[in-house]
Amino acid sequence: VQLQASGGGLVQPGGSLRLSCSASGFTFDNYAIGWFRQAPGKEREGVACLSDGSQYYKDSVKDRFFISRDTTKNSVDLQMNSLKPEDTAVYYCATVVATIPIASYYCSGNGRTFSSWGQGTLVTVSS
Repeated sequence: VQLQASGGGLVQPGGSLRLSCSASGFTFDNYAIGWFRQAPGKEREGVACLSDGSQYYKDSVKDRFFISRDTTKNSVDLQMNSLKPEDTAVYYCATVVATIPIASYYCSGNGRTFSSWGQGTLVTVSS
């Protein structure tokens, strides 16, 4: 199981970015997928998770971030709109075989439920 995260960069406040988590050697069928982030000096936190159609979003990103699966690209994307400086962090994607179809379960606990992680991609929101 290999994951490749991409799409980070520098964006002004209010702007948008789309992160992509591509899978190698497997498809996301029957897997839970999560996007996490870690800002300097802070703990890793779950931003958005997807499991068997169930979605979960951290309160601070609701209605701004959207997680979706693209079967044609074998990826799970995170569309991030109305970005704020506090969204600045290294973003990681992670996956694990889904045993519970409740996305919030996977986004809790700093990602301890996930077994495979991609490398991080840096998102910087600054004017």
